Amino acid sequence: MYEAVHAVPDGESTVARLALTASEHGYDGIVVRNHGDAPASYAPEEISEEYGVDVVPGVEVRASDPSRASGFVGNHRQDRPLVAVHGGDPAINRFAVEQAAVDVLAHPMEGEGDFNHVLAREAADNGVRVELSLARVLRRDGGPRVQSLRDLRKLHELVTHYDTPFVVSGDPFSHLHLRSPRELRALGEVVGISGEDIERGLTEWGRLVERNRDRLSDEFVEPGVWRGSRTE
Repeated sequence: MYEAVHAVPDGESTVARLALTASEHGYDGIVVRNHGDAPASYAPEEISEEYGVDVVPGVEVRASDPSRASGFVGNHRQDRPLVAVHGGDPAINRFAVEQAAVDVLAHPMEGEGDFNHVLAREAADNGVRVELSLARVLRRDGGPRVQSLRDLRKLHELVTHYDTPFVVSGDPFSHLHLRSPRELRALGEVVGISGEDIERGLTEWGRLVERNRDRLSDEFVEPGVWRGSRTE
């Protein structure tokens, strides 16, 4: 299982500190999902070797409109094992689910964001994973936390009903925000998401990374087609 994190300068902790904490919590890896305008400086292979967890150099594209988002996605798709889009804006949510080049629509219910059956179907058709973010439930209280619970339950119902692929994350901006898979599973069961779905969503990050690393290799031609005798 993997967690998707924000490191310095996007977050408060270094990649190395996040990797150490993730290893202590039993994760197999972390996806460094810094926003494209706040890239982290780190050596993923060295950190992976030191702490025994896979460190994946991903990106979360943040843009003010779909046209700019499209350009950023295209730029990063050539060399990143995971490309997410910062959701919440209705136009950006729609853009992301329509693009097969996008791996994950991140936190679509954030801010003024919403998600409906049309977007769920588009995401399913294009293989875009929708993030079930537990961040607001974990780190807010009072009225905002109640609204976050409603949003999360609605999103889970939609992706389940329409068989939309999804990922799960606590979206940590610090190593202190990291919670173990067991803790996230327990939280999910309290808010109405089965423990199996929580684990499935945490595991899906790793599946995406494995697939995309293969596709970034020199042997890959297109889905199902490889140079030599290899098959996807």
